[in-house]
Amino acid sequence: MSSTAPPVAASSTPARRPAAVGVLAAISSSHLVNDMMQSLILALYPIFKAQFHLSFTQVGMITLTYQLTASLFQPLIGLRTDKRPAPYSLPMGMTSTLCGLLLLAYAPNFSTVLVAAMLVGIGSAIFHPESSRIARLASGGRHGLSQSVFQLGGNAGTAIGPLLAAAVIAPNGQRSVAWFGGAALIGIGLLTYVSRWYQQHLVVSASKPKAGMASSESLLPKRTVAWVIAILLVLIFSKYFYIAGLSSYYTFYLMQKFHVSVQSAQLHLFGFLLASAAGTLIGGPVGDRIGRKPVIWASILGVAPFALMLPYANLEWTTVLTLIIGFVLSSAFSAILVYAQELMPHRIGTVSGLFFGFAFGMGGLGAAVLGVLADHTSILWVYKVISFLPLLGMVAAFLPNRRSH
Repeated sequence: MSSTAPPVAASSTPARRPAAVGVLAAISSSHLVNDMMQSLILALYPIFKAQFHLSFTQVGMITLTYQLTASLFQPLIGLRTDKRPAPYSLPMGMTSTLCGLLLLAYAPNFSTVLVAAMLVGIGSAIFHPESSRIARLASGGRHGLSQSVFQLGGNAGTAIGPLLAAAVIAPNGQRSVAWFGGAALIGIGLLTYVSRWYQQHLVVSASKPKAGMASSESLLPKRTVAWVIAILLVLIFSKYFYIAGLSSYYTFYLMQKFHVSVQSAQLHLFGFLLASAAGTLIGGPVGDRIGRKPVIWASILGVAPFALMLPYANLEWTTVLTLIIGFVLSSAFSAILVYAQELMPHRIGTVSGLFFGFAFGMGGLGAAVLGVLADHTSILWVYKVISFLPLLGMVAAFLPNRRSH
């Protein structure tokens, strides 16, 4: 494939329109709430494992349930809303997540935990495609930066979850999860504000002439677009399968290998996730300046040496290496998503749903597969196996060089 390609024209959102800062702040804050509640599930794994006598396979099934639910529904919701926008679906999605959270707090058995996880997955399936679209609409043309701000909220929420779990859930038990329902109500309020803005945007857009829309379609042939999307999905597989092993089993890894307490392990998990949140801000704006491909290449392949060293490190170096891995690897998704959106600028919901859904699916599948592997071998062996996944970042060499404008 040629290493260069015609630049992608801007999306239908005018590049010089001022960014809607309030909307970006609200959608990022809502992402924080949404992903914080998801991460509470991860933080509850040691409690559920002890309380319901779960195997690692069953622990992986919890992740698989909510992430596979989100994976299956997100592309369908994105495709649907590309054709028929549904602004007020956002607070409805957060309501589903709230219901899942409350059910999680009072789940009497493993089956109920799975139902609760499914409700959280449905909430995420509704939230991500439309929120990503709105972040792009509110970007003022700086699409990479807006996606990074949006992703920062999600990664910050994911990082805060284990910290809150260590401070609140670990000493107070499963039912204290219900206390976080207040955060969900705040999220519903923020998303209602965002939905109103989006509804007004749709009204204004409907009154404008549609001429020139076709000119902003990708200039690449459809076969090339399909090939590039396939490469990007391989990179998503590499990132999220690896992250599934790192995040889902990190507390167990630390407790088994270094004999730390549950709370100490959750604090280490918080450090890793916080580093991931910090790194999120890098990929988008840097991609806006130098192009998406260098960011994607450096982000995924760049963590390979650290990932390969991790299974053989002591506790101090494990902490350092996971901070580096989280920071570097997290910069990839914003760049990958915007790269894909620029290929199909009038299929933003479909593209966002596909990539968020695939990411969730790979995370869920990774957690389930690695849980089975852990039951048959050990968590230590799992960490050795997944350390090779970032080497798949080499396929980024086949991406066309494309500069953002």
